[in-house]
Amino acid sequence: MILAKKEILSELEKGSLKITPLNKSNVGACSVDLTLGKSFRVLKGGKRVLVVSENVNELMKETELIELNEDESIKLKPNKLILGITEETIKMPNYLCGLIEGRSRFARIGLMVHISSSLIQPGVENKQVLEIVNLSKNTLILRPGLKICQVVFERLSSPALHHGVFAKQKKP
Repeated sequence: MILAKKEILSELEKGSLKITPLNKSNVGACSVDLTLGKSFRVLKGGKRVLVVSENVNELMKETELIELNEDESIKLKPNKLILGITEETIKMPNYLCGLIEGRSRFARIGLMVHISSSLIQPGVENKQVLEIVNLSKNTLILRPGLKICQVVFERLSSPALHHGVFAKQKKP
């Protein structure tokens, strides 16, 4: 069951669901808008051959971390991918999961905010990494603080906990 605004606010007020920082005006009918943080990762340049593996550390060696100030922006060229991260940290109770969704206004200009990892596992306390892709022919400028995506919360049929490598992530 997807939570409506009333249930989202109730979970936040009880403290079982935490979103930090929380702007209550970002709580919608059945979702919460999340904002773009200041940390990004970009793939290192060149046409390289990358071995796809479960070893996260090896894959991270192929990226460069970029930290912006609040007044700076990052350019996303056509058909390029960057990893971004939400400003908000989400602490999930063991009976809820979340799904990251893009926003229609950005999809209409070719901006995709997640490729395939939209699930927020129960029990995690982390910022959400976004796989941001520009599908348009235009360069897009992204600024920290932009309401870039939304999270929808669903109640699980029974409690569960996630213990994965990204359960406490703070950087993309």
